[in-house]
Amino acid sequence: MLGDIRSTWLLYVKGLLFLICGIAAVTLILIEYPSLKLAFLMGLAIWCFCRAYYFVFYVIEHYADPEYKFAGIIAFLRYLYDKRKR
Repeated sequence: MLGDIRSTWLLYVKGLLFLICGIAAVTLILIEYPSLKLAFLMGLAIWCFCRAYYFVFYVIEHYADPEYKFAGIIAFLRYLYDKRKR
């Protein structure tokens, strides 16, 4: 639609906005349901999703199949589906 962001400054702003939104969401959840167990589980879930994201967009591209470049999660799922069909 809009294409890739080319401005380094905008990329940093986008990353900062993701960080702010994530912190706000976690804070609001913990205000609503204050619990150390919930805080731990949310932290663990966030860490696991970050590692999965790293796996999909770095490990696969750089180690498993250097020829393929993923554009997003949907592209990765299509790649897995197509690979399974072959």
